[in-house]
Amino acid sequence: MMQVKFKNNPVKISGKELNVGDNAPVVELVGKDLSIVKIGGAQGKYQIINVVPSLDTGVCATQTRKFNQKAAALCNANVYVISLDLPFAQGRFCSTEGIENLSTLSDFRKKEFGQNYGVLLESGPLEGLLTRAVFVIDPNGKIVYKEICAEITNEPDYDAPLKAIL
Repeated sequence: MMQVKFKNNPVKISGKELNVGDNAPVVELVGKDLSIVKIGGAQGKYQIINVVPSLDTGVCATQTRKFNQKAAALCNANVYVISLDLPFAQGRFCSTEGIENLSTLSDFRKKEFGQNYGVLLESGPLEGLLTRAVFVIDPNGKIVYKEICAEITNEPDYDAPLKAIL
């Protein structure tokens, strides 16, 4: 497992480690209207999966706003932001911020995404939340890009995931 830090202090992440070239597991998440949404697997479009600890923090909000802006230009991709925030809070965040080009999904029920994608924080102050990461899944269900941020408080690369689909 990759070494991840929170404010320069090592934290442990758990779950299945996935790499570029692996098949992306299909998992069920909860949409802001409490519907079940499946991500991963072959969906005939690219999937950009933007993972944040909580939309209620500055870096997570910035990351979501930037991916929302970049997603506006994409016609061959579904863009998601996944956190353990409750769906109601995710919906309120999107309304307040004018987020319309991506879907917020919550892993709060089973932490299935965190376990299957290896991004569940097992120690540190944010234990129980998801670490900051970005995955890109191609239309056939293969992971073509992965970034787990080495320092949770740092933003991810915004251009590299988009280059993976162009």
